Amino acid sequence: MAQIELRISSKVQKETGMCEVLIRFFQGSKFNLRAKSGVFVSPEYFEYYIDRPKTESLGVKVPGNLLTITEDKAKKSHYALRQSGIIVIKQRLETPEVKYHREQSDRLDNLRKTIIEAYDNNKEANLTSDWLQLVIDRFMHPDKYIVKTENKKTFYELAEEYIEKRHLAYTHAKVFRVLMREVARYEGFIRATDYNRSNFTFDIDTVTKSDIEDFIDYLRHEYTLSTEHKDLFKKLLSEYPASVTKGNCKLEDRGENTVIKGAKRLKSLFHWFYEEEYTKNRPFDGINLGTEKVGTPYYITIEERNKIAETDFVAAYENMSEEERKGIDKTNLAGYGIQRDIFIFQCFVGCRVGDLLTLGPGNIIDGILVYTPHKTKDNGEQAMQARIPLHPKAMELVKKYEGCNKNGLLFPFITAQKYNIAIKKIFKLAGITRNVIIRNAKTGENELVPIDTVASSHLARRTFIGNAYFKVSDPNLIGKMSGHVDGSRAFKRYRNIEDETLKSVIDLIG
Repeated sequence: MAQIELRISSKVQKETGMCEVLIRFFQGSKFNLRAKSGVFVSPEYFEYYIDRPKTESLGVKVPGNLLTITEDKAKKSHYALRQSGIIVIKQRLETPEVKYHREQSDRLDNLRKTIIEAYDNNKEANLTSDWLQLVIDRFMHPDKYIVKTENKKTFYELAEEYIEKRHLAYTHAKVFRVLMREVARYEGFIRATDYNRSNFTFDIDTVTKSDIEDFIDYLRHEYTLSTEHKDLFKKLLSEYPASVTKGNCKLEDRGENTVIKGAKRLKSLFHWFYEEEYTKNRPFDGINLGTEKVGTPYYITIEERNKIAETDFVAAYENMSEEERKGIDKTNLAGYGIQRDIFIFQCFVGCRVGDLLTLGPGNIIDGILVYTPHKTKDNGEQAMQARIPLHPKAMELVKKYEGCNKNGLLFPFITAQKYNIAIKKIFKLAGITRNVIIRNAKTGENELVPIDTVASSHLARRTFIGNAYFKVSDPNLIGKMSGHVDGSRAFKRYRNIEDETLKSVIDLIG
């Protein structure tokens, strides 16, 4: 276990009569570091521990309750001393001198804690006395390590400006703020664990290609690092820069797709910084971010969609076993019915949930739903309108909920998160529980899972696209209705389904 010992310098300041406290930080034969603390005390207030065995071997008896003594008194009493001691305040009267030494004692206690914490976050590093002196200097003179920006905006302030000026939808702005917190934790982690970069700042002008690659690697391993440096990450997750909004304090392991998406968002920020002439720095030049690997889209059939739409949830619940009822709120069956209707409507129009939550009667013109997908605007792509003629069943649902939303929207929405939770219950009530193949985002492996456990609002979008894809001579028409831009990689994935279908036809004639 690492230990800290204090002693005082033999040099006495002529002006004050004080000596500087010296620090020894050691752990067996692993390391033995020494540094100056920058704390000065009077020798009268610093007492060394008495080496009782050595003193008594010299024939000098030490009173049983005496543990420490000043160096001058020890010489007079012929006591042998250990090499470490503490500040001792025996005076009861709170004079300015007593107050000063009490403050220095508290200061040294806090310095001890800081050194131990810095060590816990740096156990694998090659520790030197220079490292110890730097830790002490940062503690004693924190103002020296505050980066002076001369009114220059920080990375976080500029990222918020990007969100504001690009008019990002709530869900898209949310993921950029997640990225901001990730950068803030990375910045704090580097400062705490790499004493050569203890002043590191994620500055848009000075961040390098190497820093970006290191950050991407940090994203891959942050969860593991958080288990190895629990105290540090407890602090990092609670103490963000002022311009960073706090979020979830729980970290989860990331898959490679998530890492790549985060890196691409950071790249888009730096591209914007460059375009807006906030910086001439281009740290992403020469970095290959790779491509997310995705599976073939799965969706429900028209028959399954109709079954969900027609299911009597009360009767379905009564026919379920106790095991099947787990997680389903009997008192909320009517609420599930409302969310089911919204899901069915989404299956008929194929919009993203972020757009769905903003639709009002004004978006329906002559029986056609018209809106501008937020994602195309958020990504800086040319704004395009999605136009979807509404099926009679979709129009029935619009009329059913006319005037039900106090904000004048088409449906009585709950939050997107609660909507996704409700969809899983709806599938279970309707008995749509067949297995589908999904790609595990963390492992990259294909898995077989019940569709009700992975059902979400995006499944409604895929259902619209998947079922319409083979019904038209030009599939790009579906892309225009679903809000996919020309050449969209996400939309091209549906051709994989078409290829599989063609192969199954060949098998039938074999």
